[in-house]
Amino acid sequence: MSQKHLKEAFISNLNGTSLLEISLGLSLPPLCLLCRGLLLILYHLRYGKPLSSRKYSLLLDFLVLVSPLLFSCTVLSPIMFFMPTIIAAFCAGIFSKIYSQRKHETRVPFRQIVEDFQKAYLDPEYIPAITAFRVYVNVLTSIGILAVDFPQYPRRYAKAETYGTGVMDLGVGAFIFGNALVCPEVRQKSCVTQPKFSNLAKQFFSIWPLIFLGFGRLLSVKSIEYHEHTSEYGVHWNFFFTLAFVRLAASLLLAVFPKNKSWIVAINLAVLYQLTLNATSLKTFILHGSDGRDTRVGFLNANREGLLSLFGYLAIYMASVQVGLWLLKCRNSVKGWIEAARFLLLTALVLFAFLHVSQAYADPVSRRMANLPYCVWAVAHCLTFFICFVVTDLALVFTKLLVKGSSVPSCWNVAKPPNTGTKRETEAVPVRTEGKLSHICLISAINKNQLLFFLLANVMTGTVNILIDTIHSKTAFTLCILHLYMFFNCLIMYILHAKNIVLKFW
Repeated sequence: MSQKHLKEAFISNLNGTSLLEISLGLSLPPLCLLCRGLLLILYHLRYGKPLSSRKYSLLLDFLVLVSPLLFSCTVLSPIMFFMPTIIAAFCAGIFSKIYSQRKHETRVPFRQIVEDFQKAYLDPEYIPAITAFRVYVNVLTSIGILAVDFPQYPRRYAKAETYGTGVMDLGVGAFIFGNALVCPEVRQKSCVTQPKFSNLAKQFFSIWPLIFLGFGRLLSVKSIEYHEHTSEYGVHWNFFFTLAFVRLAASLLLAVFPKNKSWIVAINLAVLYQLTLNATSLKTFILHGSDGRDTRVGFLNANREGLLSLFGYLAIYMASVQVGLWLLKCRNSVKGWIEAARFLLLTALVLFAFLHVSQAYADPVSRRMANLPYCVWAVAHCLTFFICFVVTDLALVFTKLLVKGSSVPSCWNVAKPPNTGTKRETEAVPVRTEGKLSHICLISAINKNQLLFFLLANVMTGTVNILIDTIHSKTAFTLCILHLYMFFNCLIMYILHAKNIVLKFW
């Protein structure tokens, strides 16, 4: 077999892993973020000032926020079930050290700290959990697209062939979910009235880089005979096209239907699509082609997975729009966010229960078709992932109350409470410092140039695969390559952010 066919076989005919293992894996990024925040607070406690060196800040961020994820999806994957416990225990140890080493003159009773925490006001215009969610989806995707070509990456984490739940299967849905959280329809103020189709026109012009990248990937893959998994999107289709068309179709639907009813549109789309799959020959067509022998003759046959899965991804996008609208309601107290986390957790549990029912009576999860169970699974796990980041941010807010003057980049700052006696939360006066360049961190650096980060990761992945025989790589070599690859991508984003450069020209 040629190298191309060997690599294609290496990522084909896989069945995924368990929902529990994916859930445990998703707890690692929030725990890494918590660990980084606690280390910065401990540094401030010991030296009386924040970590100001950009060089050491980048090194700390990479070693704590990225490196553990590289190890956990390669050499430490056999003990994945213990990884969250290990990192959580380490975080508990750091917190204990912070609590015991507080200066005597600033110590207050623990009960008083809890009361101050519950009464604390947070900046209503800034939700760090959304930023962290979107950045980590990008980071995990970037790790996965290269790591999957190495033997140290467990095959169960790769995309399933037809049915199954691999880590990389979730990545596609999470990317769609994260894009919808900050789409123009969500960010648009409710008090501002605009023509119905204004956002559609904006999306039409904003998706051209994705179309351009889609064609760029198509031409480069075909010209160099790069290995590709045809049953993933088809012969000519790819994820850039999917994201572009989903965004455009969603803007059209949101121009027609009220955006606060997008969850109803999402449910109808997913259910009708699933009914069509079960009641007609559509499922057979997606899996086996029009002749039942996996033909790829004609554009529709050649790209049937990519074209027809748009319905499922569109349902995920519309569901995420509803989540985004709900999250951006003015909610600026710790109590408000604790209640929000509870509601989101309840919603996720209901979705997981429905997932069990839908798999029993409809179909197993299939990313290839983006069927109803896949949509439910993706939204449920995305909500769980987001909740973990909210809890992490609240834990860091509590810890910062223990150490006066401490700060953590890309995390909530406690805002000044309103001076008036009114109980309205919306009258809090926020104090924002996260946007200042003096608080550069890897999260904010990647967030500024997310599309560029993803594009750079794709280019670097292709370069590594062309230059290296990944399938037969030894463990030490694999870890070195993956660390160099991610560090280079992160370093570029960090330099651009330090120079306040945002490469967005559309």
